[in-house]
Amino acid sequence: MDYSVASADAAHPRRRTIRRGFSGWSLFAVLVALLVSIPVLVVFSFVFQPAGDVWRHLVDTVLGRYVWNTVGLMIGVALSTLITGVGTAWLVTMCRFPGRRYFEWSLLLPLAVPAYVIAYTYTGMLEFAGPFQTLIRDVFGWTKADYWFPEIRTLGGAIMMMGLVLYPYVYMLTRAAFLEQSVCVLEISRTLGRNPWGGFFQVALPLARPAIVTGMSLALMEALSDFGTVQFFAVDTFTTGIFRTWFGLGDTAAAAQLAAVLMVFVLTVILLERYSRGKAKFHHTTTKYRPLPRYRLTGLRAAAAFIACFAPVFFGFLLPAIFLGIWSVETAEEMIDDRFWVLMVNSFWIAGLAAFVALVFAVLLAYGQRLKSTSVSVGATRVASMGYAVPGPVIAVGVLVPFAWIDNTVDSWAREALGVSTGLLLSGTFVALVFAYLVRFLAVSLNTVESSLGKITFNMDRAARSLGSTPGGTLVRVHAPIMWGSMLTAAILVFVDVMKELPATLILRPFNFNTLAVRTFELAADERLHESASAALAIVLTGIIPVILISVAIARGRPGQKGHQP
Repeated sequence: MDYSVASADAAHPRRRTIRRGFSGWSLFAVLVALLVSIPVLVVFSFVFQPAGDVWRHLVDTVLGRYVWNTVGLMIGVALSTLITGVGTAWLVTMCRFPGRRYFEWSLLLPLAVPAYVIAYTYTGMLEFAGPFQTLIRDVFGWTKADYWFPEIRTLGGAIMMMGLVLYPYVYMLTRAAFLEQSVCVLEISRTLGRNPWGGFFQVALPLARPAIVTGMSLALMEALSDFGTVQFFAVDTFTTGIFRTWFGLGDTAAAAQLAAVLMVFVLTVILLERYSRGKAKFHHTTTKYRPLPRYRLTGLRAAAAFIACFAPVFFGFLLPAIFLGIWSVETAEEMIDDRFWVLMVNSFWIAGLAAFVALVFAVLLAYGQRLKSTSVSVGATRVASMGYAVPGPVIAVGVLVPFAWIDNTVDSWAREALGVSTGLLLSGTFVALVFAYLVRFLAVSLNTVESSLGKITFNMDRAARSLGSTPGGTLVRVHAPIMWGSMLTAAILVFVDVMKELPATLILRPFNFNTLAVRTFELAADERLHESASAALAIVLTGIIPVILISVAIARGRPGQKGHQP
């Protein structure tokens, strides 16, 4: 044996695996990547089909409105989440004022509220028969003709609702970036004559730029995939257009072409995020980390900081939660019955199944990349994790079209060969729904599992293999116990995302199967806003779990410390 070669391979395990080339794990990664990319490929394949009369009708009538409203929604949500997320992140990280410690985690609470839930809640509060306008009329003795009240069901209202619940994406990533910054660069800016505001705009903000843009990209992709809010507010976007074309006009090709255009918007957001970085690098040039210097705010400045942080929490979580609680109590006798508990069971078991499937695929992909980190497996894993950037309606259309074709093909063969009908084996069952969830949320579990697995030293793998353990045995007996907390976190994140998912569930759910999200939408669509509160509140309470996990992770994320930043 050539011991020099063996030692070189041992010292560079990545070089060894790449030299061996294709493997079973690489094949698995490629198959998963192909599987989860089917919906997007199917949607884009319709771009090359001739446009029919329905598509020409859409172009002549509503397509311009779809484009205008979608672009306006993107711009509005981007500005709203940028200002709120970055501003609050800087205040709680770099300043000292009353309530700062509570705001560190409470600013994440609106993340637990789906956009469509807060839209229904505010509509119930601000409509003509709602408590606020009723109070105005009772106090002043006015009628409807005596006063003006802003209409919430507009594009501006949709932007406001989404901004209230999507800014935490920018906040949590920006705060994490601020916590990772070295004190040295901030101190140098002070020695060069920069005041705290100057240091913020000229040093801290540019260093946090990748995190800020990434958070805005996540918020924009969530806004583009939203259906409940824009449908309820009668704001025509590509998402509502896909539903109307599919269910109203019955044209699969036109709906898929609209979905393809929506995907162009998503890809534009991703490419702009990449292009905005250019060739710039954002490195910290020191390994010295000390507690960040916080600027003590007093008087009006402290009050302004408190209001700036309290307002998003109050309007984005506390106020809606209060009214949802009140309406839930008022309608409990009518709404919390056997049907409600069936909805709870349906939502929990379908979300649990999707979380389990996503976790299994994530563990296998991440561990396969660890064993054989070839360019093929790495590329395939990245492709498999791109589904989170695809809006739910696009995935639903991309899943339903091929599954329906398979069902029809199998049914035709069974009728001719066996004289029986197989029915809807895929598109009419939970298979299609769980597969759509897997495509949509695999990235959530994969990122969490990869992060945890990357912290385990390769020496543990070598020790297990030297004791005769197989790769599978090493995963089960060594890695899984170590990663148990992260695996549970990954499953919980997917579970909550599935609980809140509305567009894909609406399109792909089997007959006579409802979830809390679907029931909330149906009641709100019938203007039964108070009756929808129980289901909406259950979704919000479930969503608080990942908020707590994320808050703890961010607080412990600063290098050089084990716990909470003092």
